[in-house]
Amino acid sequence: MNKNNSNNSISEQPVIGITMGDAAGIGPEVVVKALAEPEIRRAAKFIVFGMNEQLFYAADKAEIEPFWGRHQHEKISRDYPYKVVVADYDEYSVPPWIKRPSRAAGEASIRFCLDAIDAAKSGIIDAVVTAPINKTSWKLAGARWPGHTEMLADRCKSRRKVMMFVAGPLKLALATIHEALFEVRHKFTIGCVFEPIDLLNDALKEYFCLANPKIGVAALNPHAGEAGQFGDEEQRIISPAILLAQEQGINCVGPFPADTLFLRAALGEFDGVVAMYHDQGMIPVKLLAFERAVNITLGIPIIRTSPAHGTAFDIAGENLANPAGMRAAITTAIQMATTKKAYQLAQAKTETDAD
Repeated sequence: MNKNNSNNSISEQPVIGITMGDAAGIGPEVVVKALAEPEIRRAAKFIVFGMNEQLFYAADKAEIEPFWGRHQHEKISRDYPYKVVVADYDEYSVPPWIKRPSRAAGEASIRFCLDAIDAAKSGIIDAVVTAPINKTSWKLAGARWPGHTEMLADRCKSRRKVMMFVAGPLKLALATIHEALFEVRHKFTIGCVFEPIDLLNDALKEYFCLANPKIGVAALNPHAGEAGQFGDEEQRIISPAILLAQEQGINCVGPFPADTLFLRAALGEFDGVVAMYHDQGMIPVKLLAFERAVNITLGIPIIRTSPAHGTAFDIAGENLANPAGMRAAITTAIQMATTKKAYQLAQAKTETDAD
């Protein structure tokens, strides 16, 4: 990726939008630290949707010389003459000593996200990378969405949404997300298993350059149910969803017991995995790449990545935050935007040749 980008002019490089996240958390710090790396700045252009004052404060604490230009957020453009520009929301103010959920930080972080999503939909930016928000701050600000994923799906008018994670060699999608474990059975349908298989297959092709990805599907019950001895969801729901996907040409197999599937995937047997519930998937993700895991939203028409960690109020403003997750989210967004462009050009050429 870097080799190709180094040969491009600045105008040909992808433009990545980064939302600053909750101003009272570690978002400003990890954004500044990640973008301070010359290798990242060489690979793309960046628009940071955030507060210039907060970013300057983070840079000062980290002893990083500011490297960005500043512009009012009302007039963002794809053609800034800077590699990094801050679209500044100076009408908001969150004192740096506040390290807790607050209405002011919630209102600001909501605005950053909404504007970045709209910029991606209109083609001003090629991808959105979101720094961590705090759900309580959003609730205090009156948000109608509990978090990023729901906001993205609503703003993009997408009926389908799936959480995907990249953790080192593992690429994983979740069939159910934030559901109480005992409630999963009430929302567990053939459709909710088929959807992540379908969207993960599309994502691996469009964003990760895999022509025929092989997807392993996890079982829900121990030992994949042992032919119904430990539950029949594998027979009633998961296997029919896999069959439906196979009938549509998707290379997927399973259901496999989860206690071995993730190891097989990490060793390269599968290009992607679909897990049935949140912790089934998140435990291997965080075990393999706790500080470098990347969250991706599938089912929406724009690219969105995020580090898999939270706001970490307890260390905010102390110059202790590790930017590895933000760095991984940014480099993944650049790679996805670059691959998507190449994929679309190849698809267009194929259609032209067919005509």
